[in-house]
Amino acid sequence: MRPLFALALSLTTVLTLAGCVSKATHQQKLDEIDGLKSAFNALESDYFRLQKLKEGLEAHIGDLNARYEEALEGSSALQQDLLRCRADVGRLEKVLSARSAEAGAAMSEMRQAIDRLEEENRNLTGQVELERIAREARVAQMKSTFDELVDKMENEIERGEVTISELQGRLTVNMVERILFDSGKAEVKTAGLEVLQRVGSILKGVQDKDIRVEGHTDNIPISAALAKTFPTNWELSTARATDVVHFLQEKVGIDGQRMSACGFSQYQPVADNATAQGRAQNRRIQIVLVPSEKTVVKPLK
Repeated sequence: MRPLFALALSLTTVLTLAGCVSKATHQQKLDEIDGLKSAFNALESDYFRLQKLKEGLEAHIGDLNARYEEALEGSSALQQDLLRCRADVGRLEKVLSARSAEAGAAMSEMRQAIDRLEEENRNLTGQVELERIAREARVAQMKSTFDELVDKMENEIERGEVTISELQGRLTVNMVERILFDSGKAEVKTAGLEVLQRVGSILKGVQDKDIRVEGHTDNIPISAALAKTFPTNWELSTARATDVVHFLQEKVGIDGQRMSACGFSQYQPVADNATAQGRAQNRRIQIVLVPSEKTVVKPLK
């Protein structure tokens, strides 16, 4: 643009100089030239500004084109992801449908199981209540038996010949040797028979209990004179328990199926065998009421 402008300016100057023009006209032309220069400069400035704007727009268009390509690629990837997601959703719907059917069947089985358990619980509750009533009846009977024994054995208890205890449903009548047997003997003496008669008549009426007769000795070995009859304290303790069982069955009338005889020799002492008094306490017969084997409650499954 500058060469053309320069040529126009030169021609204008030549014509101005060659012609016969007035000073005012000349000045007017000069002013027009200055106006043209200003307009040219403004146009040139706009040109460069627009050129830079064009370059910026071209760069922006290039960036947009690149982003567009990226967007296209991203759109393609998203489309693939969408297709995969739809396929996954389809598979999940099939799985959920199958699981729903399984869950429905499982729920039905669970409801049936709950109904069975509730029925079993009602039955067990009824059994527990019956057992509680029966247990209370047994406790009451045991207390009554205990009280009756204490009442009828009052004199022997006061003399320390008999002790009666009750613990966890087991009632024990403990009788020292001297009240039942002579030393080294296994046959109940006459005075002892009367005591056994009183004890047996009370125990006979106790229901749902077995009677275990236990023989106990001190730790003094059997004398040589008695060794042929009772080689050790085992035989002596067992023979005494057996003799008591015979009496309770044959004279008192207690069913033999309810009774057992046990000999414990010197191995369950209740006192110190180092003293005469302790040994006297260890030589004893214990009659124990125990739960009947025929009425033992089996553990619930």
